[in-house]
Amino acid sequence: MSKVLICLADGFEEIEAVTPIDLLRRAGIDVIIAGVGDDVITGSRGISIVPNGPIEELKDETYDGIILPGGMPGATNLAASWEVNEILISMLNEGKLVAAICAAPAAVLGKAGLIEGRRATCYPGAETFAPEARFVKESLVMDGNLITASGPGLAADFAFAIIEYLISKEKSEEVKAGALF
Repeated sequence: MSKVLICLADGFEEIEAVTPIDLLRRAGIDVIIAGVGDDVITGSRGISIVPNGPIEELKDETYDGIILPGGMPGATNLAASWEVNEILISMLNEGKLVAAICAAPAAVLGKAGLIEGRRATCYPGAETFAPEARFVKESLVMDGNLITASGPGLAADFAFAIIEYLISKEKSEEVKAGALF
């Protein structure tokens, strides 16, 4: 069974976190929610989530990938976390999945110089977080072990791409059909 870490910080975009958590779990993927900052993480629309634990306690486990939802100031709060950046560098170096949506590809990955030479997309206007990075104007981009999506409306497609990457296209289609997408 695949195991992924999703990092949440105050100000995260709820759709971009909850939709992938739900759909990945339907696919049988073990999704661990790491809190960055507090014991209860509150999204940009006021919805609170209790994570499985703080990132400091969960960062040393073995994962097949990491997921970063966007939202503001959630993405900038993730970017400010040493632990998040440490995990990202490790995952990229090991060729494991790194998936980011909305502002996170620019505010976290781009700002840290982690997508240099890679194809990625982000929320329109978020490019200003990483002016040296090159973003493509596409909704969803898969570049090897890097999956990026442009915003909340792509949360389900983002999740299905992650399922396809970690398991198979057939499993992604199965979950899609079961959820009536």
